[in-house]
Amino acid sequence: MSSLIQNVKTCFQSVFQYPATHCIQAPGRVNLIGEHTDYNDGFVLPCAINYQTVVVASKRSDNVVRVVSVDYGNEVDEFDISKAITFSQDKMWSNYIRGVVQCLLEQGYDIQGLDLAVSGNVPQGAGLSSSAALEVVIGQTFKVLFGLEISQAEIALIGQRAENEFVGCNCGIMDQMISAEGRQDHAMLLDCRSLETQAVAMPNDVSVVIINSNKQRGLVDSEYNTRREQCEEAARVLEVQALRDATEEMLNAKRSDMTEVVFKRARHVITENARTLEAAKALANDDIEQMAKLMAQSHASMRDDFAITVKEIDSLVEIVKAVVGEEGGVRMTGGGFGGCIVALVPPRLVDFVKAAVEAQYQSLTGLEASIYVCQASQGAGLIK
Repeated sequence: MSSLIQNVKTCFQSVFQYPATHCIQAPGRVNLIGEHTDYNDGFVLPCAINYQTVVVASKRSDNVVRVVSVDYGNEVDEFDISKAITFSQDKMWSNYIRGVVQCLLEQGYDIQGLDLAVSGNVPQGAGLSSSAALEVVIGQTFKVLFGLEISQAEIALIGQRAENEFVGCNCGIMDQMISAEGRQDHAMLLDCRSLETQAVAMPNDVSVVIINSNKQRGLVDSEYNTRREQCEEAARVLEVQALRDATEEMLNAKRSDMTEVVFKRARHVITENARTLEAAKALANDDIEQMAKLMAQSHASMRDDFAITVKEIDSLVEIVKAVVGEEGGVRMTGGGFGGCIVALVPPRLVDFVKAAVEAQYQSLTGLEASIYVCQASQGAGLIK
């Protein structure tokens, strides 16, 4: 991360002609288990990863926010917070920042102008939440520099609101919450209804390996909306507020009242919620064998009941499973139709996993995978 920080500082100095006073980071994340449970008021179990978005910043004496993006060729965006903040058509990256500032102002926080430089090494388009890391790091920067009385959970909610209402992407709360509240060497069990969080210690002897299939995710938005509608339909038939409130027994009793597809979608969510709670216990008890079983069941459920995996993802899961056996878990992670898999791997097997993927994946799919070996990391905060 030190080279990332150095780059941002250098960029700030060269664009603004003076050194920044503060350096703040927010991490990306990977979801270990609990897929498509979030919008059903259920449970998810993500961890923050040691890939971050970094901001260096200094206060200004006026109301102007100037932002330079290292990752977009040192492009500069500028806006005045005393005037209406509008959506930028030509600098799309800046809308995540504008949206967060707009939400802070709407909620009455007393802020002024800043000079900011921003850069990140969270892989974009891999489903590891580079956008949430950007939203959270901006909220965190204003919190730190202006001494705002604002909780980490509120920073997460502001980030989500910025993405929903300003950027126009209908995301759940998980990504922002883990980026804001993650703890070093812990995963986080998040109740997406109450927003209660519980830190879950990760076993010491496990690496978090994320493998991007590099399969372009085509159908995500339309299929995602379809899955949401199917889940809402099932909840209506079961007469519950959300599938989080249903059991397998309830579902089986009403099977004849819904189509087979809706039944299967609901079965995935109901069983995935149960698996996520079990997984939090398994991790806390250092029971990797149980965690491996739960991850395998989760993947099968996403493939067979929720129908969101693709050949490339299934191939990756099989390649990794053949190497780790019962000593580690592996499953698809994220929205589906491509993207990444996540594996919990004993450190001594990491190189074998890499070698197997490099030897087999391309010949099976014609694609090359990208492999990231991560640790569960700290959430957003000031870098001393």
